[in-house]
Amino acid sequence: MEHQNAWKTYSDDELAKVDELAARYIDFISDNKIEREIAAAAIKEAEDAGYVSLDELIENGGHLKAGDKVWAHTHGKALILVHLGTEPLEHGLNILGAHIDSPRLDLKQNPLYESTDLAFLDTHYYGGIKKYQWVTLPLAIHGVIAKTDGTVVPVTVGEDPSDPVFVVTDLLIHLAQEQMKKDASKVVEGEALDLLVGGKPLVLDADASKDADEDDDRPAWEKLAEKEPVKANVLKILAEKYDVAEEDFLSAELEVVPAGRARELGFDRSMVLGYGHDDSVCAWPSLEAQLAVKDPKRTAVTILVDKEEIGSVGATGMASNFFENTMREVMELAGESGEIALRRALKNSRMLSSDVSAGVDPSYASVFESKNAGYLHGGLVFNKYTGARGKSGSNDASAEFVALVRRVMDDAGVVYHTCELGKVDIGGGGTIAYLPAKYDMDVIDSGVPVLSMHAPWEVISKADLYEARKGYEAFLLNA
Repeated sequence: MEHQNAWKTYSDDELAKVDELAARYIDFISDNKIEREIAAAAIKEAEDAGYVSLDELIENGGHLKAGDKVWAHTHGKALILVHLGTEPLEHGLNILGAHIDSPRLDLKQNPLYESTDLAFLDTHYYGGIKKYQWVTLPLAIHGVIAKTDGTVVPVTVGEDPSDPVFVVTDLLIHLAQEQMKKDASKVVEGEALDLLVGGKPLVLDADASKDADEDDDRPAWEKLAEKEPVKANVLKILAEKYDVAEEDFLSAELEVVPAGRARELGFDRSMVLGYGHDDSVCAWPSLEAQLAVKDPKRTAVTILVDKEEIGSVGATGMASNFFENTMREVMELAGESGEIALRRALKNSRMLSSDVSAGVDPSYASVFESKNAGYLHGGLVFNKYTGARGKSGSNDASAEFVALVRRVMDDAGVVYHTCELGKVDIGGGGTIAYLPAKYDMDVIDSGVPVLSMHAPWEVISKADLYEARKGYEAFLLNA
């Protein structure tokens, strides 16, 4: 069986829709690069579409009925959207699940230091990265700083054209003889991924340079100016711009990501180059599909979770009880309370675990098995099983469920193909699918092929984004 090129199937009208969808996607991923930003933007879109806060509904003693739409989040980094259908919840849900975290650098809790008249922020990489890819790139800082008085300060530096950017430096080739002999995993060590953030010393006039014993009320950065003037100047800027002190880094979540907007790629503008396609290219069309659903029979649910890149752990990952607890609350308000009703609802559910897959790159064709691989422009991809080598860590969708998904996609005219993540002996990967599968529901991995996956800048096809959006809505309505 050969895969189909989606571009060959489009009318002029559809081509316009492909470009329009891609333009909105480019805006979204350019403006929202980290979990908190994506979740906040999704909540705003949901509320504009008529969704209400589940927490507020509970607090006000509200109830739910068919047609009602609610959202719930946890810690600002994971989100669930529920659109109640006309069938009882016990009959099961149609679910889209994607993750909104991406590989990146995180600032350590005590990150700021000065060396050789330069100021740096120490980082700890997050998720699977090739460390050498993160040097000499313009980088931005996104996140929040939480202060002990309860104030939470949002931070975004490096995205506006007037903003400065930051960089991880690299060694010049002329002095890199020993570096070039190293294994690729050690060409750049993790502890060398320090962010260059300043080089100008803070110079105080004579009156301001008093001994600390004479002036204990001076700001910390001023007291530091004599010993570490460049670090002191950075702290002064942070104090003036954000009203934060060095110790506030202890309770900050600051993520370092590639600076700049996603862009159209290719003379034909058929692709998108951007940060965080893994997994915004599945999360965003899932959100779009959820918001577009009208009058579903089975309740439509979209789950956007955190921490997939490090095993879906923690309070905001799929392994938490967030999904189960939320559905328990929804069913209580809908008049279907009780543990048995919840278990029946979960068991009878059907889910697409929507995550990207590796697209075949002809420059590295040797790691792919061509008959069972994901191809750019081939539309939505489905992985019956994921895992590594002997399917270790795999969810394995049943043949019956695969057949149902095929029917839904065929009826909706969705271009799709099936794939595996590389040759069986090479490696592998997985998604969140194995976690909801523990409820005995039907789950299959689906997503979009990506080139340069887990790199700072990844590549997807506009056509695959369009088919994902179309396929996800079809699944919510007809699975």
